[in-house]
Amino acid sequence: MIMGTMLLWPAAAVLGFLLCTAVVVALGASSTARYEHARAAAGQQAQRAAARASGTHPAGRRAAAAPAGGGDGPRRPQAVAVAVRPAEAPARPVVAAPGTAHAWWLVDEGAQVLAGPFDDRIDADWAALSGGLAAVSVYGAPRADGSVAPRPSPADRAWLAELGDQLDRLPEDWDALLTDTDPLTTLVVEVAAALVEAGLPLHDAAGAGTSGGVCLVPETASCGVLVSWRTHDRMGVQLSRGDAALEAVQELMDAALADTLAELGFVVQTFGASGVPLVTAVR
Repeated sequence: MIMGTMLLWPAAAVLGFLLCTAVVVALGASSTARYEHARAAAGQQAQRAAARASGTHPAGRRAAAAPAGGGDGPRRPQAVAVAVRPAEAPARPVVAAPGTAHAWWLVDEGAQVLAGPFDDRIDADWAALSGGLAAVSVYGAPRADGSVAPRPSPADRAWLAELGDQLDRLPEDWDALLTDTDPLTTLVVEVAAALVEAGLPLHDAAGAGTSGGVCLVPETASCGVLVSWRTHDRMGVQLSRGDAALEAVQELMDAALADTLAELGFVVQTFGASGVPLVTAVR
């Protein structure tokens, strides 16, 4: 009993000491936190006071408020700076030296050169598209006034040469009819050009060709052009596949020629009992 009492008092003393120490630590931490908060608030107040004294503000300076009662006069409006995107300057004509070799040029509505020269039309069209230019591509040589003297392009000259070779294949029936003023001449040239563009060559009636092609024969009574298909001599002359095959191919190809020319803008009729296509005009 005496031994238990002797051990109880030292334990109670140690426990009391620990409790007192914990209370002191808690009070010290609370005091420190209040001190830091008060010091931070004082610093912020000092910064705001300095800002008001110097007239600076994070959003910029403000004009002084008008005194109560309206003051001496109306308040003047404050000028405000507005950011404006500068307008793009229109494309200026390009001064091309007269005598420059023929090339592709971009010209405006007034036929004045805007850009160039270009090696081919694709480059010119791409430059107009990428540069946002309201221009058209023209092949020719520049003049002293800034315009372009149009000339046939190399592709146009090659096409005209090819078309001329095809027209040389027309039969002798056209020799007495082909004149610069005859409307039938214009019509047969238009028909031949459309067929060659579609990939259908003319039959070489004037030469010794055997490969076949499109036959164009004048029909003066109707002022039109008879259009028919001639097969290769192996089928049409030697009858390599028989009469039935020749007749079927002839009928199918004539119908295809009529549909093709009608699709390309020609007035097409049927002529005679055979139903050969007859072109009389361009729509």
